[in-house]
Amino acid sequence: MNKIVLLLCSILLSNQAIASTISFIAKEKGKILKQEGDCDTAYAPQSTFKIALSLIGFDSGILKDDSAPSWERPKDEDSFINVCKADHDPHGWMRDSCLWYSRILTTKLGMDKFQKYVTDFAYGNMDLSGGLTSAWISSSLKISLNGQTDFLQKMIDRQFPLSQESYDKTEKIMFIQEMAGGWKLYGKTGNGQQIDNQGQRTDRQHGWFVGYLEKGDRRIVFAGHILDTEKQSTFASFRIRNETWIKLWYLINEFEQ
Repeated sequence: MNKIVLLLCSILLSNQAIASTISFIAKEKGKILKQEGDCDTAYAPQSTFKIALSLIGFDSGILKDDSAPSWERPKDEDSFINVCKADHDPHGWMRDSCLWYSRILTTKLGMDKFQKYVTDFAYGNMDLSGGLTSAWISSSLKISLNGQTDFLQKMIDRQFPLSQESYDKTEKIMFIQEMAGGWKLYGKTGNGQQIDNQGQRTDRQHGWFVGYLEKGDRRIVFAGHILDTEKQSTFASFRIRNETWIKLWYLINEFEQ
């Protein structure tokens, strides 16, 4: 029954993605398990950068745990996402993808410390010239699918010069659900506008879903990306999350055979 549902969902999503280009990669300890499309071109990370920001926030002491601090949305920060108009804590920030919370965090951090963390992470092109509060949003900071999985692998291997608590607390707010076979899914979506050759934002979207699967001592890092070729009415991040979820289900099915 589950396979039938997934097949129907796959057909529906594939039809929706006709006007889009989808790329996907999954790795285990650096070994490619599955790869589709272009995994080398770099794009703005959008809200997937919250994974890095979470590590930074907890390591710097600005973020305390999954429920603190709770911040109020600044009056000058408008949000088109209704759930982001209320006060938020780190767990809600990651879940609801509230940009204003990220901006408070990076403002408190300051550019010098921010740049040092991003450089220590070797995150994408490490270019924060787009600004302290927006470099990762359709701006200067860019990363590829391979770059996303490399960053995630280093994170789960705890290779960055960070406190152990920063890893544990980030993992806690990244958890999404338990999948088939007891695999746990951790991840983050990201959605934004594409930039044209003149550096202007267009009405075409691109979206991400990145993270890792965990069961016992096995961890599978993955990154999915969608690039629209024409204007779409639904968030690209929602579409690539669903497409990636199906690909992960089939991977898990292979693991459990």
